[in-house]
Amino acid sequence: QVQLVESGGGLVQPGGSLRLSCAASGFTFRNAVMSWYRQAPEKERELVAGISSGPGIKSYADSVKGRFTISRYNAKNTVYLQMNSLKPEDTAVYSCKAIPSRGSEYWGQGTQVTVSS
Repeated sequence: QVQLVESGGGLVQPGGSLRLSCAASGFTFRNAVMSWYRQAPEKERELVAGISSGPGIKSYADSVKGRFTISRYNAKNTVYLQMNSLKPEDTAVYSCKAIPSRGSEYWGQGTQVTVSS
């Protein structure tokens, strides 16, 4: 059974940092493309960052480039999202997605990130 469990969300002041984690199980993690998405209230879900299998090629939304870093630790079946210089507009529910193979994808439940003073 595939499971993706996010953690690390919370309330942070503008300019602060958080590190999100997504622990995966039930599939061969090292072969999966992993991504972080977010959805703010009354907005569509958007792709924040992705990291490939193999060489770990990374990509980012323009809105987070230079502030967020995605990484993966295959030995722990975990993908991370380091978020620095957080802004109020980063407030959203952050979810991770796994694509272990073509035609399959799985989602975690999400973790709330609130950036507010």
